[in-house]
Amino acid sequence: MTKNSNKLFFLFLFGHLLVWVFVPSLSNNNLPLDTIEALAWGSNLDWGYNKHPPMSAFSVEIIYQIFGKQDWAYYLLSQIYVCFAFYIVWNFSKYFFKNQAFSLISILLLSGISFYNYTTPEFNVYICELPFWALTVYFSWKSLKNNKIYDWLLFGLFAGLGVLSHYLFIYLLLSIVFYFFYMIIKKKINFKCFISLIPFILILTPHVVWLIENNFITFTYGLHRTGLGNENLLSHVTLPFVFIAKQIAILIPSIFMFLFIISKVKINFNLRDEKLLFLLTINIIPLALIFLTSMIAGIKIRTMWMTPFYLFSGVFLVYFFQKKINLKNFKNFISIFLILFILSPVIYLEVSLGQNNKRTDYPGEEIAELVQNNWDKYYYNEIGYVIGDEWVGGNLSYHLQSRPIWFNKFNPKLIDMNKGVIYTGNSKVLKKVCPGFFGTINNLGICMIGKK
Repeated sequence: MTKNSNKLFFLFLFGHLLVWVFVPSLSNNNLPLDTIEALAWGSNLDWGYNKHPPMSAFSVEIIYQIFGKQDWAYYLLSQIYVCFAFYIVWNFSKYFFKNQAFSLISILLLSGISFYNYTTPEFNVYICELPFWALTVYFSWKSLKNNKIYDWLLFGLFAGLGVLSHYLFIYLLLSIVFYFFYMIIKKKINFKCFISLIPFILILTPHVVWLIENNFITFTYGLHRTGLGNENLLSHVTLPFVFIAKQIAILIPSIFMFLFIISKVKINFNLRDEKLLFLLTINIIPLALIFLTSMIAGIKIRTMWMTPFYLFSGVFLVYFFQKKINLKNFKNFISIFLILFILSPVIYLEVSLGQNNKRTDYPGEEIAELVQNNWDKYYYNEIGYVIGDEWVGGNLSYHLQSRPIWFNKFNPKLIDMNKGVIYTGNSKVLKKVCPGFFGTINNLGICMIGKK
């Protein structure tokens, strides 16, 4: 089996990508919410947005410029990010295992975690983090082992891109810095590590400037999502343990898979093992920091935020228990893996086709066609701007022929009134103030202002 591990790994990657592009392309009528949001932001590229930093918007805009309005392309983008992260974890694992079978097991274990299959069709900031999370860990380890300037620079580059994907990336960086200081104390690392700050600062500077100019609006949104300000004394106790309970539930399928390939569970810490300490650092410390944040601030940690945190959990489990792994049980392990690998898309299909009130059932294309037909009746210029929330406005921006720029509110400094403008929102309010053509579609108010 060791000889076939490499082939099996790439077969898994190909199968994963194929399944999770085909299934949502077949079952979904509309792109998911977070993908539409990213496309809305991508139509109006900036160094930040009201909810998140800009990397997810940059990513989808590249795909839009290549493929245009093809839903499957955004499911493909998501799987490219996921599979590339798997590939980096695979290469990282080779530093820890002489037997490639162990590397394969550490990757297949990730199929038991819903973050890496069921939720992946929705390209969002958490999927966007995955390759940068994997690359940051990979090059931090390479830098520690080889101490080459090239590796340190790449570590800083990918760390910066990770923060531009989502701010929770900082929890990983704090954990790695903790390990760096430990190594400095042991005098096993020199000060070349500070070279990594150069690309890190260069990458983040435009976003920091944007944050200052926009009153740190993304921080305000993030804190609002945690429920900060609504906490009470009990929330400092209950919310952290609700968080732990949810994480255990998420990991149960993966742990169940693992039990089929180990002979017995026996915990044996060797604190002089630098590889084990590094794996503990990147797997346990970020979770511990999140737990402490919830406990100290009394805030809610949303489950999806944890998407990248378990990328290296398979490597950690296999390394920690490698002496107890019985490869004779590999067939049993593969059987459980295949059941989970097939079950996840089957459930996705059942939910997607069996329910008709989801975001992915939204008639975005049909609404855009109605809007376009009415526009063409009354105006001759093209639609240049759509103003509204990310979902309604973002769908129009994506589906309309001219791919208008999205704004969440009117900004006279950025809008050229020679181009057409469409406002979306509350029908009662828009009807009173609309100076152009007003209509409603599915109780949605549409105000069109163009040149006749």
